[in-house]
Amino acid sequence: MDIINNFKKSDNIYIFIPNLLGYIRIILAIFSIWFMPYDYKKAIILYVSSELLDAFDGYAARYFKQSTHFGAMLDMLTDRCCTLVLLTVLCSFYPRWAFLFQLSICLDICSHWIHIYSSSLVGKTHKTISPSGNRFMKIYYSSRVLLFCMCAGNELFYASLYLLNFNLGPKVMGIPCWLLMLYMTLPICIAKTILNLIQMIKACQFIVDYDVSERTKK
Repeated sequence: MDIINNFKKSDNIYIFIPNLLGYIRIILAIFSIWFMPYDYKKAIILYVSSELLDAFDGYAARYFKQSTHFGAMLDMLTDRCCTLVLLTVLCSFYPRWAFLFQLSICLDICSHWIHIYSSSLVGKTHKTISPSGNRFMKIYYSSRVLLFCMCAGNELFYASLYLLNFNLGPKVMGIPCWLLMLYMTLPICIAKTILNLIQMIKACQFIVDYDVSERTKK
């Protein structure tokens, strides 16, 4: 009933433009998941389209002044779920490397969840790093270009692994396209993994310091 009443309000966050783009992302991702096991062309087109919209919904939120906590959470959950699904598919394609993919899933989810929780303790968004925070994380979240390149490169690494399960792709300068993309994005994937680890450690330390501060007050 509350949801129905919210839809009737003039300032309807559910139909803000960036959130509408978020719903489209989810629909594209669902269709991509459906095609992933057997039709890589449709799956990768839908998956990449969903990921590209990630940049546009953030731009739309800033342009139309429609940044919301709901939109931020919708965006974050869509990102995490899309990556999780792709990695679970890779586990079935490359069982020898399933352990690493599973570790990547756990690190990605834990790192972002703990970071969001630590940010919420002081009323900040997950992309706000305090001046005393980690230098690398401040650079990572303050530069939209760097943030996009890191996230896109990480997704392209896993996407190239997915495509290599079906074929090597067209050749570029005599090198199979998907293999070239794999080698080019591997350093980005490694760097993103390290950043996730730093983010998790720093967030855990912040929560512990927060607990100590709260216990001292009591």
